[in-house]
Order: sequence, then structure tokens, then C-alpha cells
Amino acid sequence: MEIPRAEPLVSPPSPVGEPEVPDPFLREPEDDSAEESSAASEGAQEGSLSPSPAAEEITLAPPPVSAPPTPRSPNLNKSIPPTPQPASDDDDDDEDEEEVAELYLPGLTLPTMFLPIPNTDPLSTLLTKYIPPEKRPPRDLTGDYSRAGGELHPLIMTNSWRAIARQARDRIVEADPEDVPYILSLWYLRLSSLARMRLFNQTAAECTNLFGVLHAAATTTVPPAALAPALARVLPFELDVLHARLKYWAGDHLGYLDALAALLRRCRAAARAPAPASRRDRAQVAMWAERGARVGLIMASQLVEMRDYTAAAKLLEPLCLQPHGVSSPALRSAVARVYLQGGYVAQAAAHLAAVAADPTATPAQKGTNAALFAAAEGDWARAAAELRRVLDGDPDDFAAANNLAVALLNLGRLQEAVEVLESGLRASPAAIVSAEPFLFNLSTLYELRSAAGADKKRELLVEVAKWAGDGLRTTCLKLPTT
Repeated sequence: MEIPRAEPLVSPPSPVGEPEVPDPFLREPEDDSAEESSAASEGAQEGSLSPSPAAEEITLAPPPVSAPPTPRSPNLNKSIPPTPQPASDDDDDDEDEEEVAELYLPGLTLPTMFLPIPNTDPLSTLLTKYIPPEKRPPRDLTGDYSRAGGELHPLIMTNSWRAIARQARDRIVEADPEDVPYILSLWYLRLSSLARMRLFNQTAAECTNLFGVLHAAATTTVPPAALAPALARVLPFELDVLHARLKYWAGDHLGYLDALAALLRRCRAAARAPAPASRRDRAQVAMWAERGARVGLIMASQLVEMRDYTAAAKLLEPLCLQPHGVSSPALRSAVARVYLQGGYVAQAAAHLAAVAADPTATPAQKGTNAALFAAAEGDWARAAAELRRVLDGDPDDFAAANNLAVALLNLGRLQEAVEVLESGLRASPAAIVSAEPFLFNLSTLYELRSAAGADKKRELLVEVAKWAGDGLRTTCLKLPTT
């Protein structure tokens, strides 16, 4: 019988002590070392109690080898982390917000960035000069916004720009300097309110302070190469437009056009980005396209003011047709009016005919265009008839009422023109007093009607003071201040 080679021919000696068994439990390192030392001592004691074999049967023990560290068994009962969700637009927004939060601009919240708002205005000056104290309507020039409960909507509806500017200033000073997007939105609210009050010098000074702090951040907190992308994510586009407006207030109209052209190139570059891959990217492209259209309208308005009607019309004509063949009757009507102002009747007629054939144009748009074209041809009777029909369809169309008064004046029907404007003022005084051309025409009609026009204009001044709010250009009342 053959003995398998796997079995030793001589029985091995009995082990000295018990063999080490890996501990299946997780323990602290100090406990493991203590247990190993106690196990070694117990093994030595048990070896000494066992009977010693004969000297010739004793084999040399191998040199002591340090036992390998006891492996830790995995915890099979631990909680499994949730599966990560795929990246979404919200995640991208969160990442952007984290990047935006890296901007720290404490200079934006300093009280020294702001100038005090005057506690008077030109309308109060006229009231002091022409209206006795007992007949003057009360006007709040303190800018107290607490009476509206801190809500912006009622302040905007009442043209309380002084209170809005003061509220924005207080919120900026109290804001956290790390919340840069919120602070910049308040800055736009502050500066636009000052501009509405026609405090152009103060608006320019505070806007210069704002952009000085933003540009100085490149040398203090943000590397110059990273400043432009960081500001592009948090700076409202309206603040860039307002900053370009500083050149206009300084009398540099050509420089203002150059600044607007730079903004328009920026909008076009962003709108012509590669094909958007996500819904968020498509929304960004649409947003920049809409911004570009707005800048184009501002440039066209400036060109009309400079009497460059051809350039204004050429700038607006590409905007008449929107993507996917969507037409804009309102914009095409505006182009026709620009051509009429420049004396280009044929080009204006082509655009007006396109609006008349557009099914999306409202009857009011078509009637108003027909009236303006008739006025350009000198047919005031037809213009008045068209505007009458527009008013019959919408009695609250005060632009049509103003145009009708002009048509009636050219027909020599002065008293009827005055009645049209006065009826509109009685129907909606809050809306009419903010329409300066309406007030200018009514004041002109008062002067033409009789020598008592000064008394009627003083009555109009009292009515305007009740509803106008802040920022009215008092020259429309045709009352001298000196």
C-alpha cells in the first residue's frame, strides 16, 4: 500500500500553545495589542504545563516571525449611500452660485458710496410760486417708504422714486457683502430711481463709484483674468446699459452710440453661440437675442433724436421679422413712423401696408397707422375720423386721444380739442399726468384758447401735483420758474 506524498512520513511535533485565530470582530488598535499580549502570555503558560517530550524528540523551533496584522472583516450591515443623480440644470445653477459667492466686495455696501437726495424738486418750486399755501396739495419729499410697508409695487405705481431710492440705499448698506448678486440688483434699483427723478448728475456720480469698486476688485480680491467672467454672471445687464447712458448725460451722443454698439456686439456674440445642448442653454440664447433687440431699439431712439432717420430705420428693419417667420406689427409700425418723420413717404407706405395685411395686428394699430399716414398727407379730416374709431373701440387709449386733439387743432376746432384732453385727464388722472406730451399739448391749447390760459394752467398744476409723484419734467406745463 502506497502512502500519499501529501502526508508527512514523520508526525509533526505538537504545537506549543494554541494557534492564533483571526479575530472576526472590529476592535480599536489599543485593544488588539492588549489581546495579543494576553494571548501570548496564556500560550506560554499552557506550554509550560504540558509534559516535556524526550530530549531526542525535541525539534528546533523556527525563528519567531511577527504575526501579520489581524485583518478587519467588512461591516456587512452598514448603510449604502444613495445612487448619485445625473447632473441637471439646477446643479449647474448651484455651481454657478458657489462660484459667484467667491466675489467679496465690501466696498459696494459702504455708506460713502451714496450722495444725499435733495429734499425738493422743480414741481414744488412751481407750487410755491404759483399756488397759495392753503391750496397746495400735500406732497411727501422725505422718501419715507415705511408707509407702503416696504413693498415696491405700490411705490412704483405711484411714481414714488424718492422712496424707492432711499429704500434701495438702506438695504444695500445692511446687506451681506458676500451676496453680490442681490447687492447689484439693489444698485440698479437705486440708480434707475435717481434717473427717473432726473437727478442725472447724482446718478452719474454714484454709478461711477459703483463701477470703480467693481474694476478695483481685479487688484484686491479677484485675479484680473477671472474678474470679467465673474462679473458677467452677477452684474445685471441693465447696469451696463445704464453705465453707457452716462455718456449721453455728459453730452457725448456719439460716445453713447459707440457704447451701445459695443453692447450690441456682445449680445450678438452670445446669441450666435454654437447649437445649445440643453434647455438652459436655449434660454440663454433667447435671453441674449432679446437683449440685443432692446439695445437696437435704444440706438434707434438715439438716432431719431439726432435726426438720422435713415440709420434708425435701417437698424430697426431687420427686427421686424422674428425667428420662425413671426412678425411684429408694433415694430413695423414704429419703422413706418420713423420714415414718416424723415419724409420718406413711399417707404413708410410699404411698411404700413404690411401691417394692414398682417392678421396679428390689432384694429387699434391699423387705425392709428392710417391716421398718421393721413396726417402726413395733410388729410386731417380723415386722420380725425380714424382716431375717433380707435377711441370708440378703446376709450382708455390716451395716445389716440392726444393725436385726435392735434388733428382737431389743425382743423381749427380748438374747443373740441381741449374737451378731448380734459375728458381724458378726468377719466384717469394718475395715468395722464405722467404723459408729458399730453400735458404739453393741453397747456398749449389753454394758451391758444383765451387770455385766461394762465389760470387754466395753474389749475392743471394743482391737478398734476396731486398725482404726478417724482420726476415730472415741469417744462411740459409751460410755466416759467423765474
